[in-house]
Amino acid sequence: MAKWTPRHEAPEPLEGPIVATITGGTILWFVMFLVQVPFYGWFDDRDLTWWVWTCLAGAGLGLIGIWYVRGRDAAIKRAKAAETTGATGDAGAAGAAGTSSEPGTSA
Repeated sequence: MAKWTPRHEAPEPLEGPIVATITGGTILWFVMFLVQVPFYGWFDDRDLTWWVWTCLAGAGLGLIGIWYVRGRDAAIKRAKAAETTGATGDAGAAGAAGTSSEPGTSA
């Protein structure tokens, strides 16, 4: 097992326009579905209807992906805003975060 253990740290994740990327991919899947629908008979004759339904599934999963990455992006922005607020000396932020050092208190 030791030979499979990585000997270096994992690289930082790439950040970029994630929401735009997922939205663009979702639009592409839906457009591919719409382009294939008029040819459904052709696909059906060759037992290739899964191509059509795969495009629709890609569009549907893309909608879930858009919802997910928008929430992730909002959470990252909230964390950065809280970090900068805490760095400027906001003493109430530590208590609100549940980091009380009093015994018997729970978050």
